[in-house]
Amino acid sequence: MAVVDVHRFAESITCHAWSPDLSMVALCPNNNEVHIYKSSQDQWERLHVLEKHDQIVSGIDWSSKSNKIVTVSHDRNSYVWSLEGGEWVPTLVILRLNRAALCVQWSPKENKFAVGSGAKTVCICYYEQENNWWVSKLIRKRHESSVTSVAWHPNNILLATTSTDGKCRVFSTFIKGVDTKDPQAGSPAESKFGEQILQLDLSYSWTFGVKWSPSGNTLAYVGHSSMIYFVDDVGPSPLAQSVAFRDLPLRDVLFISEKMVIGVGYDSNPMVFAADDTGIWSFIRYIGEKKAESSGASYSSQFSEAFTKFYGQSKATTANEASESSKSRGGVHDNCINAIVSLSKAGSPKVMRFSTSGLDGKIAIWDLENMEEELGHQF
Repeated sequence: MAVVDVHRFAESITCHAWSPDLSMVALCPNNNEVHIYKSSQDQWERLHVLEKHDQIVSGIDWSSKSNKIVTVSHDRNSYVWSLEGGEWVPTLVILRLNRAALCVQWSPKENKFAVGSGAKTVCICYYEQENNWWVSKLIRKRHESSVTSVAWHPNNILLATTSTDGKCRVFSTFIKGVDTKDPQAGSPAESKFGEQILQLDLSYSWTFGVKWSPSGNTLAYVGHSSMIYFVDDVGPSPLAQSVAFRDLPLRDVLFISEKMVIGVGYDSNPMVFAADDTGIWSFIRYIGEKKAESSGASYSSQFSEAFTKFYGQSKATTANEASESSKSRGGVHDNCINAIVSLSKAGSPKVMRFSTSGLDGKIAIWDLENMEEELGHQF
């Protein structure tokens, strides 16, 4: 496994998304603009700057079929950008929010998109052909705090959310006239708009980065307490697992197959989690790490270090030492990784490439070829 390309685009990157042919990337350099770059002869050229928002852009998603970009911002607005005559033209989306918009994602069929917000609501936006504008329906009075991430189920109806209230929830987003009914009578996808299908109370801290597996059978999300959660059989009787790890919390995850997940976050190094033949998930290693420590040794070392520090028998780790430790496990990013994006076609059973962006202003492209041999796991 190797890093194919690393480029620093800005001092810091808030979020990023790729064009359908993967030749262009849209990113927010931690301000109210969206910059679009195109790769040409191993160089990145800035083609467009989208200037419409008044505050920091917190979410970007680029549709793979219609070639439209949706952006959301702390200014409580959202725009859908269409390429017309070589220029990106914005269309305002009516969100009806009184707090910042925090995240956004197109649905699999791209006839809707979801916006999470600091107003404890989720906006499900769709296009009204008669009026030629984008409108939204709100899922209210379900979240007790800000909605930090959203993820669409492959069926285009179910939506998973995470929140700073520590919970993960799954809702039905069925909209009459936009969606078609599921032929399986009584399925969760037949529920009315805004109905809560499931609420998971596995975390006692903020939750982030919810994602569905390619089949939609498994749900994964992370907690701010250095935990990652996996949920099978989403419904009345879900099967949940919690995996604790010894380092800093994650912010986002990505299923690269049904049995393997990549997590990224404050430790600045992507982490690999995998399920064994019995379906039990565990932490495998960091990407780029020379040799994986045995879990027993790592936890024993962690306990000993904590014990001696408690009694003042060892000095605290300095910032330089922490940086060297981070570099020894990969060292591509120098700061928190806040986003991981698949570079495979939508609906693919396996993700062979993905990109990460972080507060260090870098975007890195990772290649998963030969990963099975390196990790000793099939995915």
